[in-house]
Formats: sequence, structure tokens, C-alpha cells
Amino acid sequence: MKNAILFEALDQKKVHCFLCAHHCIIEPEKFGFCGVRKNIDGSLYTYSYGKLIASNSDPIEKKPLFHFLPGSDSYSIATIGCNFRCGFCQNWQISQKKMTTDDYQAGFPRSPEEIVQDAIQNKCESISFTYTEPTIFFEYAFDVAKEAKKAGLKTVFVSNGFMTQQTIETVKNHLDACNIDLKSFKEEFYKKFCQGHLRPVLDSIKRLYDFGIWLEITTLLISGENDSPEEINQIASFIANIDINIPWHISRFFPQFEFFNHEATNIITIKKAEKIGRNAGLNYVYAGNIPEETKTECPKCSEILINRDGYKIKKNNVNNGKCPKCESVIPGVWK
Repeated sequence: MKNAILFEALDQKKVHCFLCAHHCIIEPEKFGFCGVRKNIDGSLYTYSYGKLIASNSDPIEKKPLFHFLPGSDSYSIATIGCNFRCGFCQNWQISQKKMTTDDYQAGFPRSPEEIVQDAIQNKCESISFTYTEPTIFFEYAFDVAKEAKKAGLKTVFVSNGFMTQQTIETVKNHLDACNIDLKSFKEEFYKKFCQGHLRPVLDSIKRLYDFGIWLEITTLLISGENDSPEEINQIASFIANIDINIPWHISRFFPQFEFFNHEATNIITIKKAEKIGRNAGLNYVYAGNIPEETKTECPKCSEILINRDGYKIKKNNVNNGKCPKCESVIPGVWK
């Protein structure tokens, strides 16, 4: 365990954790909602520091990030734990673990310096904090990010966005890109299926954008839960009101974890959502988890700039961040 940050001591040896938007008031010898931050004698400690539950070299497109160093690999790491309880989580085997006695040894030790060396040896151009929620292992991720910047590597959060303003302000100078999972535009969805809230996620999206961190957004469409045309248009309009150049990934759901009774999302629904996003003014809308190539087109002249087959780049014609045909600037972080 390691001393936590972003908390304050209260009377009767309680602590207020403001790392994420749950703002847990934690009694002595108890864990917060995340299950990895514990109040010991009136001070807060993180149990997720220094132990990885997963580490892999992934295509950056898997995060998904389509306008951030396309074609590169990102060294992707996670510890156990999450501040949501999503019944449709694809990584539930590790995200829903807690630092109970049984899980205390979950993972393998790796220092921030070793992680950076692993990334370099695997010829990765960035380090992604992903698979579980990076906010939960923030102290660890923050130290890795600082070491990564020293080595010239980019850093990425793949997050549910349920973090506080203080968390974003702490990491902003050490974070290059973020994909936020905007799961729904309904408060009741977040309360029922995630045990969270919508507003903090929307606030995080706006703050990350305002701080100049490259931002892409993902929405997993689940049949009968968040896939109505009205809600899809609400999400698209929210993104467009911030910036029509924010890429939006609309992903197809497949039954898993506690959602085996739900059907896989109809591909027609995904294609309709893609059209709604474009009609809302978004320049870059991507359909995910469907068997077809994904293209990035110039919004001005319709030139095909990047062509992807799954996570593999088949063609990348972006030239110094511009369309080679009309020389329009294409927003993103390019090699």
C-alpha cells in the first residue's frame, strides 16, 4: 500500500476522498466504493500501487483512438478495481475485483521505471492506462506518466470520466490523450447500471477538452437501454456543442457478464446512430465492433485519409496533420 493523494482528513478519523466523483466519506479501517483505497487510522492509502493485473502492447486503435498516432502501439496497463459496477463490462474479471484479503496479491509487481522500459522495449510510442478505470490507480498511473514523459512517450487514459476537477488538474500536464466512455445520456441509466451519475462525466469531458488534452468519446449501444434515436441525438448534440471535430466511436454491444439476457446490438442500429451523429454536425463518427473497414474522410473534400481493417491501418494519407488533396487541417495528434 502507498499513501494516497486527493483526500482530506475529517473528524473522528474519517476521510473524504475526492479522487472520483463518488466523494466517499470513509470510516476508519474501511475501503471506499472502489475497494482499493482504505482509511487506516485517519489517513488514506491506496492498495493498487505497483501491482499490474494486465500489461500488453496494443494498437492505439484498440483504445479506441483514431486521431492519435495512428498505426502505433501503446503499452497498455491496469490494476484491479473500478468506481463503477457496470453489468455489461467487458473486463469485469479484473475491474470488479477489490483489495479484500483474497485479492490483495492480485497482480504482479512492476515499478513505474520498469513499465516505461517495457514500453520502450516493445517499441510502443505511448502508455495507456486502460482495461480497468485509471482513476482508481491514479497515484500509480501518475508516477508512470511522469516517467513516460521523461522518456519521450505519450500517455493515454481510457476512462469512464467519473473523476473530479482536482484529479484532472493534477494530471493534465502529464496526459496527452483520453478516450471517455459516455455510456448514456440518462441519469437513470448511470444510477441503475453503473451505480454512478451522468453529470460528472459530462463535466470531465468538457474539462479535458478545455485543457487541450486530445479527446475521443465512445458509446456502447445496448438494445433497449441507450439506443433510442432521441438519446443518440442527445449525445451527438452534446459532443457537437463542444467541438464537431471530437471523434465519436459508436460500438456494438455483445452479451456478457450480467447482460447475457440482452441481444447483441443490431448493425442497422449502429449505422443509424452513425448517420444521426453526422446529421448533428460531427465530422468524425466511427462504427465499432462491426465487420467492415473504417475510414477517416476529409470533412471538406471527402478524400479518404485513413483506411482501417479492424485495428490495422491499411492506408494513412494524412500529411503533417493535413489532407493531402485540399490541405485542410485534420484535428488530431499525428506522427
